[in-house]
Amino acid sequence: MNSAHLIERFTRVDGETLMYVFTVIDPETWERSWTAEVPMRRNPEPVYEYACHEGNYLMPVMLGGRRVEELAEAGLR
Repeated sequence: MNSAHLIERFTRVDGETLMYVFTVIDPETWERSWTAEVPMRRNPEPVYEYACHEGNYLMPVMLGGRRVEELAEAGLR
């Protein structure tokens, strides 16, 4: 039986920082619990959703095919 337990907290520190704190409690693995903090700085770039579906596996093939078409259109291939 696995007795591992994870506690996570996200706290806004300021307008640019989110603090991620997690505590791991697993007496089968460690003698005592332990905690870590990871500051996350705001990224000025847009965030795009990553949707996981079967089409993602074909993305390199689809993009590679389009690059070949672009080279052909430019008379480079």
